[in-house]
Amino acid sequence: MKITKLVILFNYQKILLGIIVSIILFGLSFFINSSLVVLLFRILGVLIILNIIASLVASYILYDNSDLYELNNLKGVVDWNKTKNIVLVHASFDPLSKSLEEKYPNLSLTVCDIFGNRHEMEKGIETTKKIFPPNPKEIKIKPHQLPFEDRSQDVILAITALHEILDHDQRVLFFKEAKRVLKDNGLIVISEQFRDSTNFLFFNIGAFHFLSKKQWQNAILEAGLEIAENKKITPFANMLIVKK
Repeated sequence: MKITKLVILFNYQKILLGIIVSIILFGLSFFINSSLVVLLFRILGVLIILNIIASLVASYILYDNSDLYELNNLKGVVDWNKTKNIVLVHASFDPLSKSLEEKYPNLSLTVCDIFGNRHEMEKGIETTKKIFPPNPKEIKIKPHQLPFEDRSQDVILAITALHEILDHDQRVLFFKEAKRVLKDNGLIVISEQFRDSTNFLFFNIGAFHFLSKKQWQNAILEAGLEIAENKKITPFANMLIVKK
């Protein structure tokens, strides 16, 4: 439940607003004579509450009860015992690096926080870093300037991070940099929610926070990379395996 609690923390104002609006709609329905309007107000109030519940249940399934941060879907794709240099990219939220270091102590893992992402100044970040303390070796990076030598990295992991690169051209530059630093047989592993019908159903307008499948494809292809595989982690998130 750790990550679901963080979702509530980041969205508590929206959740509270939804509950208040729902209560107001129900309250007003008792003072309206039109049965049609009464029905409309009450249905709308119920839908708002159901949407809040659905989004929290979906968040729990995605973040706390799935393979998202376990990476078991990478069996047969990444041989951790033979992989040496890995870059982990996150956006001020790192629930993964500690477990990777514990499971695979021989990895040379570089943890990178995307510099200047849109949540950088939010109060919730302080709580996030208390629950998931930053890796002591973490460095801040600019997405268009990766501090690694050419063909030096085996794998770049970006788990729910790259959608924070808001500008398309900046995303393309990130992927071009990733292509530069990856070895010839290297991989980029991207796990993200898509802006699709399922996420709209459960997260409503919150789905605009994510990118569409087409937007990911365009940025990756423009950088001269290809999507080798598109795996479904849960109904709400996909894992893209990207190769040179």
